[in-house]
Amino acid sequence: MSEDTKTRKTAATTTATTTKTASSTRTAATRKRTTRRKTAAATAKTSAVTSARTAAAGFGRVAIYDTTPHGETTPRVELGEQFHVSAQLAAEQGLALSAAAIVRNPRGKETQRRTMICTNPGLSRWEVDVQAGEPSDARPWQSGWSAVKRQLGDWTVSIEAWLDPYAAWLEQARKAVDAREDVENALNAGATLLRRWASTRDAHLTAGERSTLKKAADTLGDRKLSVAERFAAATNDDVTALHDAKPLRDGVSESAPQMFHVERPGSSFTAWYDFFPRSEGAADDDAAGFTRPGTLATAVSGLERAAAEGFDTVCLPPISPIGVTGRRGRNGAAHAGVHDPGSPYAVGSAGGAADSVDPSLGTMDDVRAFTAKAHDLGLEVALDVSLFVSPDNPWIAEHPQWVRRKADGTPAGPLDFFDPQSEREDMIPLDFDADPDGIVKAIVHTLDVWVKAGVTVFRAVEPYRWPAQAWQRIIEQTRHAHPEVLFLAESFTAPAMMGALSRAGFTQSDCYFPWRNTKRELEEYLFEANSDAAYTQHDTFWPSTHRILTDYLRDNGIAGYAIRAVLAAMGVPSWGIASGYELVENKQQPGTQAPENPEEYEIRVRDWSEADKYGTAKLLTSLNAIRRRHPAARSYHNLTILDSSDANILAFARHTPAELTADGKPDTLIVVVNLDGHEAHQSMIRLNPAAFGLPAGEPFTVADELTGRTFTWTNDNYVSLAPWADVAHVLSVKR
Repeated sequence: MSEDTKTRKTAATTTATTTKTASSTRTAATRKRTTRRKTAAATAKTSAVTSARTAAAGFGRVAIYDTTPHGETTPRVELGEQFHVSAQLAAEQGLALSAAAIVRNPRGKETQRRTMICTNPGLSRWEVDVQAGEPSDARPWQSGWSAVKRQLGDWTVSIEAWLDPYAAWLEQARKAVDAREDVENALNAGATLLRRWASTRDAHLTAGERSTLKKAADTLGDRKLSVAERFAAATNDDVTALHDAKPLRDGVSESAPQMFHVERPGSSFTAWYDFFPRSEGAADDDAAGFTRPGTLATAVSGLERAAAEGFDTVCLPPISPIGVTGRRGRNGAAHAGVHDPGSPYAVGSAGGAADSVDPSLGTMDDVRAFTAKAHDLGLEVALDVSLFVSPDNPWIAEHPQWVRRKADGTPAGPLDFFDPQSEREDMIPLDFDADPDGIVKAIVHTLDVWVKAGVTVFRAVEPYRWPAQAWQRIIEQTRHAHPEVLFLAESFTAPAMMGALSRAGFTQSDCYFPWRNTKRELEEYLFEANSDAAYTQHDTFWPSTHRILTDYLRDNGIAGYAIRAVLAAMGVPSWGIASGYELVENKQQPGTQAPENPEEYEIRVRDWSEADKYGTAKLLTSLNAIRRRHPAARSYHNLTILDSSDANILAFARHTPAELTADGKPDTLIVVVNLDGHEAHQSMIRLNPAAFGLPAGEPFTVADELTGRTFTWTNDNYVSLAPWADVAHVLSVKR
């Protein structure tokens, strides 16, 4: 698959951007009325330009159709996220066309206008990257949140196209001048056109700019001058610049507006850190013969570690009381020892249900103190929401119909994640078919309790075990009261269900990245995750979780952990790790792709002083710093797969044009990874510099963001990577 067919082109790097502003919501009907009023006013102001805004059922003077992205659901993007739009334009043969994409905020105010590029002349396909608002890292508890909140909601993008009479004249005049045929008529036609341009209100020319065009028109008509002098006056830098910025436009036509739902910061661009509070500050008590658990107070160490490594969201398992009936022991053993803490996903005991705090961890006041500390460190707190319950959960006593039962009347449990042949007895799935309204009400109440304690994100545990409809109701009702809340689906399941859950309202989704290991698999998956599908489903790349340890990580040691971290952090805007990744914990349960002695069933005592010898924590910190520095890392819509000659060398690039960055400079990252954790590999990396706003055929400088070394690159570049030295390059293009 070639570079062009694998990726959406990002060639529009030299176009102009207008102002970027933000505003509050307004209805679609109001926006349509505003658009019609603006169209009528524009038509009245200029008789030279026929302005025809295209209604949904008809064409304007220029036909605009097949606008993308399109689908059955409203595309979703994060505030300020770069995204891609395109359309096909049609006018009768021989006429020149131009087009721009116009972004409007929820109040209908134009915030950005970017010139489109014709990337496929044969199909007249026009494309450009835009953004709705400016990127922000503000979070719901911070002082700048109110300004961000006003910008969220339904924005629109319209395609505006027009006939370009100056471009059409220029092409014909050049032919006439070169052939020395009918030159006088061509130059006179140009003079007439320039005077019409100078008088049109649609171009919004200043007095000086009108004068420039009139002088050029006078020169064109001056027969005392040579043809070359006359023609040069109409094609000089001043006139060319006006054509780029304030052109003469005939037959202005606008497509029906395409709606985009703009979500808050963190909805796409997130770095997750998962840990168990009971393992933070835990200590082995040799005298007593068991491990003393950590608490929410000691778990501050996990917050500090996550913040130091540059993560922005910490995710905890359920912190509610854990049931006793059917409790699993270490390594998921069917019978628990007296000191085994049990799985936190077996929610509920005599001490309370899902809206209560496990007394061994602390109190609700401790939860509030924990989230307050997280916020002080710039971290969001995410909490797993489990729709499994322990047989001891008070809900079951109050609502026995909420769970399915076996013939003997005992609750029916799910199959074990680690042993698919074994049914679990410690955690029972709620049965939505029994009482959907009652269960939804209970879950929404539970989430409300945690939101009021400072939680702003929820990760649904194995959500595919319940109807997407149920999740849709839970998410809609929760976000009605708390619109700032985000949801992540732990959806390692069939693609159809993953798609349904995304459409049900989950902002992000776990995915199959852990099991995509070969170059071909990764190229296809990177393309898929960063394609138009990302307008609906934001895949989050986790190299491993506290439940998943792949054969690749088991077999490739420190290098393997480094390779997967680079791929996850740079492959998509949202990525995460589980605590212990820094210590390269790669022992697997025999015959499974699950960790040995999973933390779900035990309290883990870790020696964090050992982390430095692996270097993984340093790498994670560097990757998160790179992501924060570079706008190109923030979008699901700007990735290009690069050609590489070796089967173990994967290369891709992310590019954001200058008009979409805060400093007005283009941002390009080139990532090259050796997928082999044991052997060195060499490869030629081929790219098209023009696709990234670089002069074709000229050398340019790249700097490795991981090491600080610089290299000179061109179209074809030699790379050598060894697992004992550099497993990857993360190269930024220096301009």
